[in-house]
Amino acid sequence: MSTPLVIHRDRGSVSLSRRLAAKPFVGLARLVGKLPPHRIRKLLDVVRMGARPAGYEQAKAARAAVVATSVVCAGQGCVPRSIATALLCRVRGTWPTWCVGVRAEPFYAHAWVEAEGRAVDESFQPGYFRVLMSVAPTNGRGVGP
Repeated sequence: MSTPLVIHRDRGSVSLSRRLAAKPFVGLARLVGKLPPHRIRKLLDVVRMGARPAGYEQAKAARAAVVATSVVCAGQGCVPRSIATALLCRVRGTWPTWCVGVRAEPFYAHAWVEAEGRAVDESFQPGYFRVLMSVAPTNGRGVGP
């Protein structure tokens, strides 16, 4: 038996131009999200180079554009949503911390972005997920924190 799921996307809060700007990054993120985790990390390590750390509001606006653009990203597609959000921030010169983590009981894996030390527009409390892999902004010398 399946459970019906209703996905709410608030397109009205994101302009058409921002949704159109996000669309290619959503498509790219869906492709990148199919790669093995170590390859995703290597790719994002390269892409983040030279970017300033993203502010919370910048990352939130990027995430809102991604969610307004894609039903997958608005629903259970946390991997493409987080990758697309990070890529959209990067094209604007910033980089959030991209994270993948798990909780133990019941087991659940999740991908998200953080900015200014907190998860961007997520409903879980700090510490709810154990971070297994992350790609943080560089410190200006081309290396992570």
